[in-house]
Amino acid sequence: MLTKLAQYPTFQVFLALAAAVALVGLITPLFIRLLNHRQIGQQVRADGPAGHLQKQGTPTMGGVVILLVVALVFAGLTYFAAPDATNSSIAKLLNYTQSVRAAVLVLVTTLACGLLGMIDDLEKVAYERSLGLKARAKIIGQVLIAAVSAVVAINWVHVSPRLQLPATRVFLDLGLITTRLSVFGTTIQLPWLYLAFAVFMIVAVSNSVNLTDGLDGLAAGIVMIIMLLFAVVAYAQDSLPVSLLAGTIAGACIGFLWYNSHPADIFMGDTGSLGLGGAVAALAMVTKTELLLPLIGGVFVAEALSVIIQVLVYKRFKKRVFKMAPIHHHFEMLGWSETKVMIRFWIIAGSFVALGFVIFFFQLKRLG
Repeated sequence: MLTKLAQYPTFQVFLALAAAVALVGLITPLFIRLLNHRQIGQQVRADGPAGHLQKQGTPTMGGVVILLVVALVFAGLTYFAAPDATNSSIAKLLNYTQSVRAAVLVLVTTLACGLLGMIDDLEKVAYERSLGLKARAKIIGQVLIAAVSAVVAINWVHVSPRLQLPATRVFLDLGLITTRLSVFGTTIQLPWLYLAFAVFMIVAVSNSVNLTDGLDGLAAGIVMIIMLLFAVVAYAQDSLPVSLLAGTIAGACIGFLWYNSHPADIFMGDTGSLGLGGAVAALAMVTKTELLLPLIGGVFVAEALSVIIQVLVYKRFKKRVFKMAPIHHHFEMLGWSETKVMIRFWIIAGSFVALGFVIFFFQLKRLG
């Protein structure tokens, strides 16, 4: 039966989502027990909302389960769902191979960002502090991961360095300044403007998701909504493996929400937030929706901007624009419950994603 999955591409995506939900749901309780036994718990900021102090010691690093399940489900279904080489055209096989490369790039970027987050989480646990790795070390790690990902995207996945303005025929060519290097007989292209853009995007999005992960279920729910959109976008682009991966990540987030909903039994930690942020950015890169990403991830943008505005205004005028940043804490300080903030932010995220969906399909159908 599994060998015939290639005949039912839509079913594959739903199967990936369902399998990820089930596996995360089964593994997470065991992981929580292990973390409790090892006394690996969250270190809460002393200057955060007073209501969050009770979360001290809650098991963290749940992102390990999310990323492990994503890798296993994607690898398994991609293997069984590959088209039959004897009954498929050369064009179909080449397209599938190219799509697998794109999906593998996204997965590796996700795991690399997650590994960096895991190191950060372990630093917090080992030294019992809420900050983890020093900011400089974390940024350097993110830049290196993003740079390698962008170079591989250009040269192995053949991602175009051109960006299309949403719903227009206007393109921004970021490949105008390109260096070509010969490495062991292989030509490596380095379009500097696009590489700088891609590195900034990956680093910014992974940090924005990390900032958003301050309330039970907030980041996981928003990433789940965005992943459902990417699954549809990739499917419309005839890139089944990428759609499969996005569906798997969405399912893993749904399964994790069962235990991460308020009051959370486990947090995803930087392992999850940095990894999922890397996944969002990498998917935007391979689906060529980079300029739609600020809209699709509008909540992440707002969370990051709230921190930037708060810091800059305080340094200049010694005044605070928000009662507390990131902005989800501002609403908590206004008296909103965690659940109310989470649900309303989910609704806003869904609205942004819906608008992005409309713009993408208008561009796809009307503008080619």
